[in-house]
Amino acid sequence: MFTGIITAVGRIAQVRDLGASSAHGKQLTVETPASYLDDVGLGDSIAINGACMTATAIDAGSGRFCIDISAESLARTAGLDRAGPVNLEKALRAQDRLGGHIVSGHVDGIGRVTHFAPVGESWDLRVLAPRELGKYLAYKGSITVNGVSLTVNQVHDLDAGCELRINLIPHTVQNTALHTLAAGSAVNLEVDLIARYVERMLSGAAGLGAGAGRR
Repeated sequence: MFTGIITAVGRIAQVRDLGASSAHGKQLTVETPASYLDDVGLGDSIAINGACMTATAIDAGSGRFCIDISAESLARTAGLDRAGPVNLEKALRAQDRLGGHIVSGHVDGIGRVTHFAPVGESWDLRVLAPRELGKYLAYKGSITVNGVSLTVNQVHDLDAGCELRINLIPHTVQNTALHTLAAGSAVNLEVDLIARYVERMLSGAAGLGAGAGRR
């Protein structure tokens, strides 16, 4: 589990094919800031741009670790198939503060940035989410964008999907890889876990009610 509070900005330094066909995944080598890996062991979970991955090799001295990512995961995430900056978060420990919200590290869908521009001292980020995720998005609710826990300021249901609007403070822009976004960028989205359970319970209750009415 994670919180959506980014603990470092790393960089995918190398992408290596694990096989010759599209059915094979890739091995990523990720560079981190100095000392970031001092408390990380083989098999530990690290979220990379919001996707939970397993450290398969670690070189703490050089600040590098490797992960193996399957073709299935590559098809359902964005930004993990090429070199570039990424948001990193180590797995939550029982005694840690829950500074963001409960995040599983499982990407629910890929969104598309429709607008990213400064407004006063902050930044206005707008993302078009897949239509099927719209029911989990609400005003003042939580959303994870490339692993960053953020608050939804506006939600607009459109024919093409659900557009959500987010205000980013300077600290968030400066201390995450979100500053690299631009209109057209693909981003990993994870909806609020609690919203997902509420939707399931409500749909289940509706189904029971409909069944009872037919008896």
